[in-house]
Amino acid sequence: MAADLTTAAPAEPQDSAQTDEAKSTVTPETVALRKVQGALAKPQVVKAARAMSLFGEHAGGWLAIGAVGALVDRKRRGEWITAAAGVALAHGASIGVKRVVRRRRPADPQVEVLVGTPSKLSFPSSHATSTTAAAVLYGGLTGKKLTPVLVPPMMVSRLVLGVHYPSDVVAGSALGGVVAWAVRRFIRRRRNRG
Repeated sequence: MAADLTTAAPAEPQDSAQTDEAKSTVTPETVALRKVQGALAKPQVVKAARAMSLFGEHAGGWLAIGAVGALVDRKRRGEWITAAAGVALAHGASIGVKRVVRRRRPADPQVEVLVGTPSKLSFPSSHATSTTAAAVLYGGLTGKKLTPVLVPPMMVSRLVLGVHYPSDVVAGSALGGVVAWAVRRFIRRRRNRG
């Protein structure tokens, strides 16, 4: 019995040390992610977030909308094609930044990953990048304010699914906005010339 006590005694401080280590790696962003997921990850919300994830994967849904715009709006076909190219450029820029930064996706035991991802890299969110670029560029062509309608839900969906930190989606949206701003200037210059 004494031998059992001696063997068990060292395990207790080790468990405590592991618990302290786990606590020290929890950042405010991890806490925010836990709270968002805890409050919003209900079955219907997760279902909608997964659908948004599929739509936004590799900017595919947004590129398809750009192609439809180019087919339907013949007078501005070139502008639609340029806008869709801007969405693709924004998506490509986010992939480039991800490969430089190499931030890992959330791996907190209290955060459930609810969708598959093509890579383990997190910063910035490519979904937020391409969605913001599409909202700004296509909004400019349709005359509708798409950014407040499309961007926040996509950003929140990435947190609900447990695949991004808050700063990932904010940075992605900012990157998408910068690329879209540059592409809109290019479209306006071309329109004014011709």
